[in-house]
Amino acid sequence: MAFFEYDNKKFFYQVDGQGEPLVFLNGIMMSTRSWDSFVPTLSEHNMFIRLDFLDQGQSSEGDKFYTQEYQCEVLRQLVLHLKLEKINIMGVSYGGEVAIIFAIKYPELVNRLMLFNTTAKTSNWLQDIGRGWNEIGATLNGEAYYNITIPVIYSPSFYVQNYDWMMNRKKMLVELFSNQVFQHKMKRLVDSSEQLDEIDNLNKIKAETLIVSSELDMLTPPVEQRLLASKISKSHYLFVPSYGHAFMYENPTLFTALVLGFVNRKDGKISI
Repeated sequence: MAFFEYDNKKFFYQVDGQGEPLVFLNGIMMSTRSWDSFVPTLSEHNMFIRLDFLDQGQSSEGDKFYTQEYQCEVLRQLVLHLKLEKINIMGVSYGGEVAIIFAIKYPELVNRLMLFNTTAKTSNWLQDIGRGWNEIGATLNGEAYYNITIPVIYSPSFYVQNYDWMMNRKKMLVELFSNQVFQHKMKRLVDSSEQLDEIDNLNKIKAETLIVSSELDMLTPPVEQRLLASKISKSHYLFVPSYGHAFMYENPTLFTALVLGFVNRKDGKISI
């Protein structure tokens, strides 16, 4: 098990494979374990690096209010700890928000940037959703928390067609969602994103950037990613139909193909 220390706290990370560094930044409810099934593919030709933010997975718990700027500094400490000159970053949702902050603040450390189902500003819509999560989480009613948070992450068709799989996950998640320590962590994570607003700073991102929207994303809808694409100069925008916020789980083959193709592409402009 690998940890590094920052601000008197321990942060868990995992490195698999060798090659061009590829750092994955978790969605708000995720952890390094959320990517276990992706490891064989993503580590075959790359140094695949996973990180648990503060209040995620095996990293330390927060002891006071913080913002996503703190998670940005956690990522920077990981880069320093691993003695990496530059990294490629894939951030999904909450992780994409941290990736945006990082690419703005430390452009010299970012080679290529991938932003999936994410936003540069916490809208009133997303803010109220987060507050609703916190309110139901405080009841420690794990089943109610599941019903409020999980179905909307997936597209309706995926949820219905994979209902047995979803119910098996529900059994595990309901117990987790009923845990007070977990809910305290989630509240801090949700609260940490309320002040996010980097729209006016997006022009500071210098890295070549892939931005992906899912048609049926109800949390960070495509209008948010289109805004990113309009503000980031070296961006490529892709709209993926029929999928929800958890696109990486609904179609892992397409997700990994996009990530690896973008990170490992060697060709430049085509001459005609």
